[in-house]
Amino acid sequence: MATWQALLSIMTFLGVIILIMTEWVHLTIAALLGALLLVFANVMTLKEAVGYIGNSHGTLGLFFGVMVLVRAFEPTKIFDYLATQIVILAKGDGKRLLLSIVGIVTPICAVLPNATTVMLLAPLIPPMAKEIGINFVPLLILMVFIANSAGLLTLVGDPATFIVGDAINISFIDYLWHLSLGGVIAIVTVTATLPFLFRTIWQTKIDNLEELPHTQINHPRVLTVGAVIIAFVLIFFVIGESLPVPISPAAVALLGAALALLLSHHSRIDTVNNILRDVDWSTLIFFMSIFVLIGGLEKTGVINGLSGFLATILGKNIVLGSLFLLLFVGILSSVVPNIPLVVAMVPLLKQYLVSVGLAPTEVLAQDFQGQFPVEVLPLFYAMMFGATLGGNGTLVGASSNIVAAGISEQHGRRISFPTFLRYGIPVMFLQLATSSLYVWVRFLL
Repeated sequence: MATWQALLSIMTFLGVIILIMTEWVHLTIAALLGALLLVFANVMTLKEAVGYIGNSHGTLGLFFGVMVLVRAFEPTKIFDYLATQIVILAKGDGKRLLLSIVGIVTPICAVLPNATTVMLLAPLIPPMAKEIGINFVPLLILMVFIANSAGLLTLVGDPATFIVGDAINISFIDYLWHLSLGGVIAIVTVTATLPFLFRTIWQTKIDNLEELPHTQINHPRVLTVGAVIIAFVLIFFVIGESLPVPISPAAVALLGAALALLLSHHSRIDTVNNILRDVDWSTLIFFMSIFVLIGGLEKTGVINGLSGFLATILGKNIVLGSLFLLLFVGILSSVVPNIPLVVAMVPLLKQYLVSVGLAPTEVLAQDFQGQFPVEVLPLFYAMMFGATLGGNGTLVGASSNIVAAGISEQHGRRISFPTFLRYGIPVMFLQLATSSLYVWVRFLL
């Protein structure tokens, strides 16, 4: 690939990140223009660009399906009702409210992908905050922190974790035994920051809960059928891929969305056009554009070139390599969404291991089903922690961040890049420090 094309891919990607950080243009416009620039500059054809988007069809299908599913049940007022109940259970205490978000999100993210969890639970936050009289943006940011951190509890909790785990053929049980404690430590780290980063909400107290509006559920019969659909979706999220005929989470979400649309249309609680119009197309287009930008870096050889860089500075030092990767990937993941980042980093790391003689060439095969040498596994574990926790650093670091930003905008408030940064940077560096200590003690001593 020509050097000018590689240089253009790098400059375009960096330009998009700068535009997003400075907020000169909307993040979706910046990413879309960057992707189209690569096409019009003939770095890739339109067909190739669509191919890079198609490679991530599972992520996009999952997001679209859950967006439709959540939107279809808005007319029932179920989200407003649940928000009121959570405030009442927290007794109007901001401290309890923050801890309840931690307690609710954590177990759900152990079995569902974190971005999916945010899509399902984030609609509760704006009405909840309104009833207490506080800004809902910090609550959404906290939900994102916990969702991303809890994604480390199991193999399926975060798409980035799953991608890396699948690449090294680790089982669900082996993951629990070796890595879940790191997820617990990440959640405890966020929880410890609550009295400081979220001080205003921590000190909030409502004395007269009787004055809260008591939202009534609309269309209870429709909601009962909807609960069956959601239960079906959640169950098959967990067991679908282990069935004799595997069903991907994306396929489950899309079927759930189709059933929800059918229910809404048949019961006439809303129209199909209204539901589809309110889907967060901005977030979906942003992800599609980012996948194209990463594809440009991959096609022009930029990603492969980094493997040679790793081999030069790390050699065969697993301890140094693991800690370097955790911090390097963590910081990189704060500006590059972690799903496309790990998609690009996994083959890079495999190539590095082969180049320095730490793994056989067989591991480079797409269908490799064997086991990696035990001594190199900490490198992949470090990548998991770095990619997942680094995503807490900035607004564009993880898919759940972008999803939360889209939901916030739909409810009338925009999560600005600097606002997220104010919360994200301290949390990210604290978590990278504690996870580095965990990886070092657990795998490298």
